Amino acid sequence: MRRRTLIAAGGALLLAGTACTRPPTPAPPPAAAGTPTASRQDPGQVERTLASLRKVDDLPLYEMTYTGDYDPTVGIPAPPTASPFGCSLFAALGDRGRPLFARNFDWEPNPALVLRTDPPDGYASISLVDISYLGVGSDPAGDRRLLNAPLLPFDGMNERGLAVGLAADDRATARPVPGRPTVGSVRVLRLVLDNAATVDEAIGVFERYNLNFAGGPPLHYLLADATGASAVVEFVDGTMRARRGRGAWQALTNVPVVGVSEQVLRQDHRYGVIAAALDRTGGVADGPAALKILDAVRQPHTRWSVTYALRTGEVRLVTATGDGERRYQLPMS
Repeated sequence: MRRRTLIAAGGALLLAGTACTRPPTPAPPPAAAGTPTASRQDPGQVERTLASLRKVDDLPLYEMTYTGDYDPTVGIPAPPTASPFGCSLFAALGDRGRPLFARNFDWEPNPALVLRTDPPDGYASISLVDISYLGVGSDPAGDRRLLNAPLLPFDGMNERGLAVGLAADDRATARPVPGRPTVGSVRVLRLVLDNAATVDEAIGVFERYNLNFAGGPPLHYLLADATGASAVVEFVDGTMRARRGRGAWQALTNVPVVGVSEQVLRQDHRYGVIAAALDRTGGVADGPAALKILDAVRQPHTRWSVTYALRTGEVRLVTATGDGERRYQLPMS
């Protein structure tokens, strides 16, 4: 796989409309006792990774570039059990036929991280991480637990235009298949981003692993790629099932979709609002239009709204602070 470096047009990756400041970088403390570390970095790469941390708004939202390699199969403590993920996601053909992926992440008031990774044997990607799941608080400067951030992307896009996001599905159950390795239900997103260029390949990643929902709500997933293909992956009666997109858009909230009619799905308020908005445009939605749709289904506990342009690599991000839109650029291969 080709290596890529995340840059913005005309120079280093920048946050649009904001001045980035460097937090203090004291000597990195040791990781919490007994906490495994995914890092395969040398000391210089660890230092550069932790030194790249920037606070960019008062969510608080941070950004960080991970330098070097990591082991995506390392185990870390399971996420805490809490109220359900109340998320809203959709994939659409987008403006002028350019596919787009959009999502609201609705959860607890935790700090978040925009993470850039470029593993030697995987695809470069940009993703969003709730760093409380790493045991990291609102002042993470120098905290070596950030070296596990690649393991827990809650949504993201890679350099091939493959995007993935998750939402709670209280009915999901995953029955282990003998002979398959087991990974966490959030960790699987990292395996997808690193290894899949298309929806078909991403489904193949899910098929190679057993998912462990322990410690958090059971989940289902939306996938989309640069060709306009999309699919929902769910676990129905213990078995993985995929429902592929059949039109100009596909949406996902917190109700199961596999084997469920569109009429029934639209009875869910957020799904219905998204469906009506995309029906009106025939699935056409550029970044600003997609953010407006996300705003229409925003909840009091929405932490971030993000869109990923799957051919151009443009990322638009709005957080609960109301500080305006931030833009990132992922070079595509």
